[in-house]
Amino acid sequence: MTHPIEFWFEFGSTYSYLTAMRIEDAAGARGVDVRWRPFLLGPVFAAQGWDTSPFNIYKAKGEYMWRDMARRAERFGLPFKRLPETGPGAFPQNGLAAARIALVGLDEAWGKAFTRAVYSAEFAEGHDIGEPALLQRLAETAGAQGDVLGRAQTQAIKDRLKENVDEAFRLGIFGAPSFIVKGDLFWGDDRLEDALDAAASK
Repeated sequence: MTHPIEFWFEFGSTYSYLTAMRIEDAAGARGVDVRWRPFLLGPVFAAQGWDTSPFNIYKAKGEYMWRDMARRAERFGLPFKRLPETGPGAFPQNGLAAARIALVGLDEAWGKAFTRAVYSAEFAEGHDIGEPALLQRLAETAGAQGDVLGRAQTQAIKDRLKENVDEAFRLGIFGAPSFIVKGDLFWGDDRLEDALDAAASK
């Protein structure tokens, strides 16, 4: 018997990109079910007194992250493009609209494909994921129909995203990607295998 794994991700998170592109295959090989949970890191950072990503606040840490991302992306055969420090599409990008759309998509069976497409647009192609037209196109390509942007702006979806953020706080999540297995927290793309091993254990 396996246990489900909760995959908590933020669209502005570089390392979440690596996880999103490989978690389903890795989990499937172990017979583990993945529950995708979009949330926002902004409130988490604000609670620690930060107004941006720690990779921006601490220059050495940020430079290391970009180099490490390039190495890990190459290892997994994923394209990767460093985002600019300022201007449109600067790191970290605003993933609010994408997260709301992902919640709609996860209800309608196209959310995982949409999430991967957003990450690819952002970190493989360098697009600004705050662009509504881009998000609508990516959702349609993933299988969405109708006014996705409108459905993502309903109060019910806004409330659900806020509930996800509140639950992330309750679970002690402080970064992304994070994984919850049997109540235990695993943090970071480099802990994905550990989390999956825990999920596959009896």
